[in-house]
Amino acid sequence: MSELTRIPAPDGVAAAAQYAHVVLGTGRFVAVSGQLPLDELGGLVGEGDPEAQARQVFENLRRCLAAAGATFDDVVKLTYFVTDMADLPAIRAARAAHIPDERLPASSAVQVAALVRPEFLMEIEAFAVVAG
Repeated sequence: MSELTRIPAPDGVAAAAQYAHVVLGTGRFVAVSGQLPLDELGGLVGEGDPEAQARQVFENLRRCLAAAGATFDDVVKLTYFVTDMADLPAIRAARAAHIPDERLPASSAVQVAALVRPEFLMEIEAFAVVAG
């Protein structure tokens, strides 16, 4: 696990409720491509169900991070691409199952007109810094 510093409210910037404005650390950089709600065989998980899709996306992120020798403790940035901002609570709930409030990464949420397939409600990418 890397030693990361989280700055939730830099001078002159309003505090963030669900993320840190700045996360910094030293180590090996890991970029995880946007993950979709697909199981290990490529099948859609949770058609029309944002909670199920979010859980699967975070499981896929966990597996990708593990492949790089990282965990959610090493994540410095998450970017959420959603087709409906109303799905953010489901994403936050899935995130909370993996990342405690005191270790929240920097985050961005972007509403998009569509993802690569119409049944996908979200895609999430991660950046991490691993010690050593």
